[in-house]
Amino acid sequence: MNIDKIKRVYLLGIGGIGMSGLARYFSRLGCEVAGYDRTSTELTRTLEAEGLDITYTDDINTVPAVFKEANEETLLIYTPAIPKDLALKAFFMEQGHELFKRSQVLGFISASRFTIAVAGTHGKTTTSTMVAHILKDSGYDCSAFLGGISTNYQNNVLFGDNNVVVVEADEYDRSFLTLHPNIAIVTSADADHLDIYGDPEELVTSFKLFLDRVVEDGDKIVKKGLPFSGNITYAREEKCDAYAENVHVRDGEFYFDYHSETLILKDVHLGIPGLHNVENAVAAITVANLLGIEADKIRTALSNFAGVKRRFEFIVKNPSHIYIDDYAHHPEELRAFLTSMKKLYPNKKLTVVFQPHLFTRTRDFVDGFAEVLGLADELLLMEIYPARELPIEGVDSSWLLDKINLENKRLVSPEEVLEIIKAESPELVVTVGAGDIDKLVKPISEVLHVG
Repeated sequence: MNIDKIKRVYLLGIGGIGMSGLARYFSRLGCEVAGYDRTSTELTRTLEAEGLDITYTDDINTVPAVFKEANEETLLIYTPAIPKDLALKAFFMEQGHELFKRSQVLGFISASRFTIAVAGTHGKTTTSTMVAHILKDSGYDCSAFLGGISTNYQNNVLFGDNNVVVVEADEYDRSFLTLHPNIAIVTSADADHLDIYGDPEELVTSFKLFLDRVVEDGDKIVKKGLPFSGNITYAREEKCDAYAENVHVRDGEFYFDYHSETLILKDVHLGIPGLHNVENAVAAITVANLLGIEADKIRTALSNFAGVKRRFEFIVKNPSHIYIDDYAHHPEELRAFLTSMKKLYPNKKLTVVFQPHLFTRTRDFVDGFAEVLGLADELLLMEIYPARELPIEGVDSSWLLDKINLENKRLVSPEEVLEIIKAESPELVVTVGAGDIDKLVKPISEVLHVG
């Protein structure tokens, strides 16, 4: 594959956060870009406004003629999330096109660059965005392919003038094994994607293989306590190669001290909330320090870092109401998020609106979800968002609800969520999940603003 010869790119599943980043990348290079997705979303509508041609119908007649012929100037990219029986995929294969996964293309793009890759079952999106922001804000510069929309840049792909690229390395479907990082971070390796891996040991093996792909003399930055190691360990309030201590909340903001053998930063102000984000910041500072970025520039960048859409995102923040939206969809992500909420607002009643994501994940981690959702003061539990999956007998939100040790809990529809929030006007409310719960963000915001 010679990326430099590509003039046309068609993406099957163009509305995914990673796929849309590639679409924007090739569009910026001057390629003609089009694609298919199942439904219109805010992101696909933004891509269309940027001039990309998107169809929502699985029909070969919707494909512009220029993309149909297989040749070295036309690139076909697909995501494993699309249905296996998609007619468009079958058509392109019949035409003789070689179809590449997003991860393979990312591997081609980053192959000749100095690559900083951030992996982990959770924490990778915020950490990679934080690393990219420090590099951008300090003047060091970089390009970046991110797994979320950066609030600072309002984009999921960033363009730089040097040879450095920051990449979110996705473990799903072993996608990150196409990369050859110069610096790798692993933030976590909790059991997830068991529909792909079968058991947690296979997932751990995959992370080990990812670290094996780091170039000779490269750096492997691994969170302390994981079942594999690198040359640098990091943690929050645990002494190791790089760590945060004296973590505290002051005037509603998080502060901490950073320690490593070559750098000490006192009273670092983090622009976004969350104990887990302090940990993410330690990894990001460690990368910046390896690259020789000045301490004051690191400090400034972390202070003005605005985070990622749907990661601890403040939607409403006024004296009467606080409303935060978050993407957490694994028990450990939920634990980190809800624990941080309790630390930030210890005297407020916490209303949690949660939409489980995937039948398999709910089945595999039901006890973990039940335990951590008990941290809420009030729980509004929605039905499971299936995404790519078919229902599993006996696995539903009623089953999960019964396991949660909480008095104030109920199973609700999206319409009932809005009715309850309108009637009760909760002082502290969060919506959490990786499905289509984000469709509630605007109406909840409007209800609370009116209230």
